[in-house]
Amino acid sequence: MRPSLSIFFPCYNDKGTIATLVLDAKRTAEKLTDDFEIIVIDDGSTDGSRELLRSLQDELPELKLVLHDKNRGYGGALQSGFNAASKELVFYTDGDAQYDVTELPRLWEKLTPNVDIVNGYKIKRRDPLHRIVVGSMYQWVIRVAFLLPIRDIDCDFRLIRRKVFGSFELHSNTGTITVELIKKAQKAGFRFAEAPVSHRFRMYGTSQFFNFKRVTATLWRLSGLWFEVML
Repeated sequence: MRPSLSIFFPCYNDKGTIATLVLDAKRTAEKLTDDFEIIVIDDGSTDGSRELLRSLQDELPELKLVLHDKNRGYGGALQSGFNAASKELVFYTDGDAQYDVTELPRLWEKLTPNVDIVNGYKIKRRDPLHRIVVGSMYQWVIRVAFLLPIRDIDCDFRLIRRKVFGSFELHSNTGTITVELIKKAQKAGFRFAEAPVSHRFRMYGTSQFFNFKRVTATLWRLSGLWFEVML
């Protein structure tokens, strides 16, 4: 019997992409399993994303919505998604469509009985040059500092066995949650595989991360996380 599947997307002002992602997710899930759900975590959007999702929900019984009254940050959105997911396998990627949800089968193929988490890695990053440079530096520093078992911590395209989330608690409300998730899963003894995935230029919206204030705050939080998980 094929395992059941939860697909979820954190969404913050992604009106231009989220409906297509949901429809692509449905078509992709139908090829992989007979038992699936699609969840969107709307993290306080103000661009009409929420209204669009509600109208889409009338047409798709598989679609579940989790609506945050206020923006809780990327980590807060992911925590809501992990908590809402009810199936054996949990897949998530971002609501801005920089990753192609139809490539989920690439991860599915890697999820053997000896693997608990399959992480995508970008074949080629499609971003402005400054983001590629900063992102590459960030990747190297984080991978070395935290001794991570994957090459692309910044690739939010992950397929995870639901049992993983019962082994530890996640606390981060920002993008540092990805480091926390992978490191705590590694320390708990879960096993990893990786698969190459495509990366697209952002067609709608703007990044919430790449400004001085957010980068500084992220580095501060990462230093605290290092002391929590590495000592």
